Amino acid sequence: MPTLIASVQRALRLLEAAGSHSEGAPAKQLAREAGLPLPTAYHLLRTLTHEGYLRRVRGVFVLGEAAARLAGGGLQQKRRSMILDSLAHFRDAVGAPVYFAVYREGEIEVVGVSDTPTSPACEEWADFRETGHAHAIGQCLLGQLDEKTRKDYYDRHPVEAITPYTVRDLRSLENRIGALGRMQPVIERQEYALGTICAAIPITAGDTVATMAISLPLHQEERLLYVVNRLQSEVGALLSTLSFSISI
Repeated sequence: MPTLIASVQRALRLLEAAGSHSEGAPAKQLAREAGLPLPTAYHLLRTLTHEGYLRRVRGVFVLGEAAARLAGGGLQQKRRSMILDSLAHFRDAVGAPVYFAVYREGEIEVVGVSDTPTSPACEEWADFRETGHAHAIGQCLLGQLDEKTRKDYYDRHPVEAITPYTVRDLRSLENRIGALGRMQPVIERQEYALGTICAAIPITAGDTVATMAISLPLHQEERLLYVVNRLQSEVGALLSTLSFSISI
């Protein structure tokens, strides 16, 4: 096991050395920078090239697709961590569960949720992606789309009542969406989950269609407007710390 760990450490040093040269570097240079004997470096470079972590181009080694995927995964994780940290901040600021969602590739995607044991998030008992007409998150995202894109969504996810309070037909839903102001919050009461009220605010950031939302138990309805207003006042800080051109 110590020998295996040492081999991994040497391979990582070679990758780091290769990554520091945008135009690539020859084996002798990489061995020197990684502090490895040349035969050891040659062996590891062959293995890393075979596995796709390096490519040999005109006698020099450059990072390969597998290394790029590793780097991309790390960046992806960092972005997700930033989102969750920000949502936790807003959760504490407004005293309610906070959600962040986007409309991407034709579907509603809840990117992150932050809640607490004493103030839990709404349980996803019906797939959020298929029931956008029934919850504030979906209605807010759909309201930011053009008519053609919304129609595509409705064709794949028809409007139907999932609680006694859900909007019952497409015409009623479109009338509601059409009556919304450009940056007006969307509020729904028990349309997705009985005993729960939700509100969502649109997020404008380039081409990204996004929303932040909160949920409350029905008996706390008197807090709703305060919580929504507080969330709106805090959103500017989120936009200043995160990029919403997120590829998660």
